[in-house]
Amino acid sequence: MPVTFTQLAYFLAVADVRSFTRAAESVGVAQPTLSRQLKALETELGAELVDRGGRDGPVLTPAGEALLPLARRMLADADSARTAVAEIVGLRSGRVRVGATPSLCIGVLADVLRVFHEQHPDIRLELVEDGSQPLVRSLARGELDLALVIVPSTGVDPALHTTPVLRERLSVASPTSERSPASRGSMSIRELGRRSLVVPRRGYDVRETTLQAFADAGVEPRFAVEGGEMDAVLRMVEAGTGVAVVPDLVFAGRPRLRRTVLTPPLFRTVALARRADLTPTHAMRAFRTSLLSFLAVLSAGDGFTGDVQVLRPATE
Repeated sequence: MPVTFTQLAYFLAVADVRSFTRAAESVGVAQPTLSRQLKALETELGAELVDRGGRDGPVLTPAGEALLPLARRMLADADSARTAVAEIVGLRSGRVRVGATPSLCIGVLADVLRVFHEQHPDIRLELVEDGSQPLVRSLARGELDLALVIVPSTGVDPALHTTPVLRERLSVASPTSERSPASRGSMSIRELGRRSLVVPRRGYDVRETTLQAFADAGVEPRFAVEGGEMDAVLRMVEAGTGVAVVPDLVFAGRPRLRRTVLTPPLFRTVALARRADLTPTHAMRAFRTSLLSFLAVLSAGDGFTGDVQVLRPATE
């Protein structure tokens, strides 16, 4: 049987008051219970800790004297651990590790993190920016607490608990310095196939969605550049390297990009995900509340560029 904090606490009580009766009273147990636990501790450590035959009451043996400072330190560390956890639960300190795709970092998360930090300045925020698929793997490995990910057409990983928060259209980005790729303000995949395409690296959901749309239409894409992060893709489009299919959120604050809708339309759903087998901490719940509140305010105030719909999730 391993040594327990309870046994160490009983040992310290005896060491402090030099009486089994008063030690039992101080820790709120019957004397036989305290005596049994102390005996179990001695058996586990393989040495007598207390000389019970002393004229003035129990006296620590050399083994007991050696254990005394270690026991005090271990119980003090346990108290520190309980205090740290209590502070996290009470939102006085702690950490939230959040992941998001680059387009969501650009379009939503930066402002959400600012608001959350203002509301909970003692909670440390850690941000990971990556494609949706790598983020899901990071959640599964416990490297992230929460992540804004794209819900795949094949369904959500059952190991994750997801809260849908946004439904977003994918549109064609082209440089405003050049003529519009479509005279009528919209274009089909077949028409897009006649343009040079810039696509992000593997792992980005928007890349897979774009290539699947080409395959479904029986059209072979013409690539200008493959690979790179979302910001690099947008910069290459602004420079006139080609056009790209991107989420509508990224058009905000980019006057050098023109938005042209696809017909038929392509949409994607964004969800806040966490591991289903772990109970969310108070800090995680607070972040979820901040995110949903921010999205609701943004939606009510016409804060989105393009076709972006805020979903109203059920209470978790």
